[in-house]
Amino acid sequence: MSRSAVVLIDDRVLVEELLVGLRRGRSRPIVYTTQSWYYRACRAAVAGAGGHLSGPFEQLAAAEQQRAILSLLALSENIELPDPRVTVPLMAEVARLHPTLNLLNVAATAAAMVLDAEVWLSAPAANGILPSVLEAQRARWRTAQLG
Repeated sequence: MSRSAVVLIDDRVLVEELLVGLRRGRSRPIVYTTQSWYYRACRAAVAGAGGHLSGPFEQLAAAEQQRAILSLLALSENIELPDPRVTVPLMAEVARLHPTLNLLNVAATAAAMVLDAEVWLSAPAANGILPSVLEAQRARWRTAQLG
């Protein structure tokens, strides 16, 4: 029996998944996000200022915007969160190896390693520091194609 693909999606990709869904191939991967990315997506939805995270919510009609925000706050069971009992100890090791990383990137790197997941990053995140750290840790990543 073949193992399902596992992907870890960043906060902007999470917003896209919840608002319109992501374009995927024929197979449906097991989707995870980190608690930090989930928090940032929720914060953007509730108290957004029109940035790359909250902008998509502001483009919706009022009723749709409310539905989208509520769907984000009650995270779909189709999106998993990694177990902190496993990821936190590895986060400490990632932070030791990459002392300039912020909490978001440390959590994402550790989760990618624990889950053996391919990380799907939005274009802004793909242009940041995280891809080089993922590569250094031999974690796979790609830029997600958004709507």
